[in-house]
Amino acid sequence: MATAVRCGGGIGCGTVDRVIHLNVSGLRRGLLCASIAAAVAVPVTGAARPGAVPAPVPAPAAPLRAASPAALAARYAATRAAIVAAGRTAAEHGHSWRARTLRDLADPARRFLAFDGRDGGLAVEVVGDLATARRIAVLVPGGDTHLDKYGLLRGGALRLRQALGDDSAVIAWLGYRTPNTVSLAALTTGRADEGAPALRAFVRELTALKPAARVSLVCHSYGSVVCGRAAPGLAVADIVLVGSPGVAADDVAALRTPATVWAGRGSGDWIAFVPHTRLRLPRVTLGFGADPVAPPFGARVFAAGDGGHSDYFKAGSPALANIARIVSGRPPAEARHAT
Repeated sequence: MATAVRCGGGIGCGTVDRVIHLNVSGLRRGLLCASIAAAVAVPVTGAARPGAVPAPVPAPAAPLRAASPAALAARYAATRAAIVAAGRTAAEHGHSWRARTLRDLADPARRFLAFDGRDGGLAVEVVGDLATARRIAVLVPGGDTHLDKYGLLRGGALRLRQALGDDSAVIAWLGYRTPNTVSLAALTTGRADEGAPALRAFVRELTALKPAARVSLVCHSYGSVVCGRAAPGLAVADIVLVGSPGVAADDVAALRTPATVWAGRGSGDWIAFVPHTRLRLPRVTLGFGADPVAPPFGARVFAAGDGGHSDYFKAGSPALANIARIVSGRPPAEARHAT
């Protein structure tokens, strides 16, 4: 049986995008699926996603009508109350780690636009002053991001905001249920398809609230798949893909976005070893297609240094400096068009 597998410049595919026609039996197809899974799973160590943690159903938030200090303060206060209630429930059911995490999140100095404590949890946190920000980055995380590991996402948001300066805000958008890195879900677009409508709705609300601000999406790892699914027609200035396994699109044109699409990958990032393929099986499609830093994809490629998969927001790194320049509307150092 003939199966078409498209390679996008990944390791083992060569440097030129091509279609390889393989005559594979069901067994060989299974082995190919296993090789793709191994390429993602083997380099990663991490705990599995936490089990269900009881939490109250959050009350629906009233739409923000303005990004005024008073309106934002009211939203932050309401969300803080939801975090406190979730922390109390977690403690009552013996989930001490989650309860401690939620006590930290409920600090009055922190600002959350949205929160849901159920299961792994969802949270949308503002770092900086959204009311006065002229440049806004929405940071979309990858797999294995949940409330029990939320400090990693917040740390990246804090460092990016520091690199951007005082007239900016970074929004840590944990607005979808991320997949475990070591899982079948991490090889498919299912979680991205679920999360993309929420990201699209959030960005539309944000740009309506802040029409004069420059808004960019900064999308890490599996988060770039979410951004790719949300991209069509989304009115943002930039979509920045870092450590991306692909976005389930053949090229920038297929994203149907008015944004400038950027891509960076550290030379020490294991994601380079992930086969850039899409393997269509009867019930599922595995992989995310073309490599965003490969010339045929058509993104603007920027220098990301020699860091690994978790180093894009490391203080002082070339990747962080260039992401901040892009979000600010300035060209990154050593940028080039992928042609």
